[in-house]
Amino acid sequence: MRKITVAILFGGRSSEHEVSLMTAATMISALDSEKYQVIPVGITKEGRWMIYNGSVERIPTGEWEKYSTPVLLSPDAGEKCLLKLVNGRYKEIAVDVVVPALHGAWGEDGTVQGLLEMAGIPYVGCGVLASAVSMDKVFTKIVTKSMRIPSPKYLWFLAGEWKKKQKSLSEKVEKQLGYPCFVKPANAGSSVGISKAENREQLEKAVALATKYDRKVIVEEGIKGRELECAVLGNEELRISGVGEVVAAAEFYDYEAKYHNASSKTVVPAEVDESVVQEVRRLAEKVYRAVDGAGLARVDFFLEEESGKVLFNELNTMPGFTAISMYPMLWEEQGMTKPELMDCLITLALERDNGIRGTIEGAKEGVE
Repeated sequence: MRKITVAILFGGRSSEHEVSLMTAATMISALDSEKYQVIPVGITKEGRWMIYNGSVERIPTGEWEKYSTPVLLSPDAGEKCLLKLVNGRYKEIAVDVVVPALHGAWGEDGTVQGLLEMAGIPYVGCGVLASAVSMDKVFTKIVTKSMRIPSPKYLWFLAGEWKKKQKSLSEKVEKQLGYPCFVKPANAGSSVGISKAENREQLEKAVALATKYDRKVIVEEGIKGRELECAVLGNEELRISGVGEVVAAAEFYDYEAKYHNASSKTVVPAEVDESVVQEVRRLAEKVYRAVDGAGLARVDFFLEEESGKVLFNELNTMPGFTAISMYPMLWEEQGMTKPELMDCLITLALERDNGIRGTIEGAKEGVE
């Protein structure tokens, strides 16, 4: 039986470059060498594409760059290949499916997905629209609000508006949201650039930090409660996992608490009432379908302490696959190993691509 050629994209230009390296290493290790021919393709922080030929252990450390060769992705849908530079000439390497193990901008936001659509190569995960909408926290809120999915109150503004109207926007935040509040870049993940503000001075510092990562800032009311997460797997027919809980060592689950504080932990399954579990699972499916999700996503919620309500927080279309990541842990709790999960994701990617191609061919026949 012919092996399926899988290109794993990792690294990238975003602030989540290092997290992507860890995700890719886990995914590559989980791919069965009897079934797959794996091609690791790293993207440097400067945006250079490199084909890596070495041990998986060198990927998380960043050493992979020393053992890599320049490569390009052909945009020609008739070729479906990578172009590797060999002795001054490009050699074609056929690719069956791509796993964009990229987090954040230029990877999880629809840009790479659009490139792969142009190239005609099947890929794991959500499409262009779902990726773009889910990456932008403001647009995710707009979509979910239209579906009457409960979430914390919020405001948003552009960095340019903040410079011109800092006082009035600060007063608006204080009047409509109050303190504490959370300030986030609208387009970032892994809790990068997020701050908690308890007063005007902290709000100003928090906005200054957020604008280092994005021109759009979202400010959300502070919710006192627990952080719950749920995994979704599938295209049209969905599998919804159980519920896990994030317990942050710091005041909240920021980047440092998530990746560099051993006291932070994830609890799977979460110790909550069955009614809460069912509500989280119901809302996770509703959010996923609202953004037209495909392949996989992790949907995050708050369980408000005072009211007991489940509130939607955000949706991640390429959740982490690191040693501490909730997404694979939730499926492992239900008996699905990482190799089985990767098999499922690749199968879903190929099925979705076949469905799209069939629709396109049907449309062509209708026109003719």
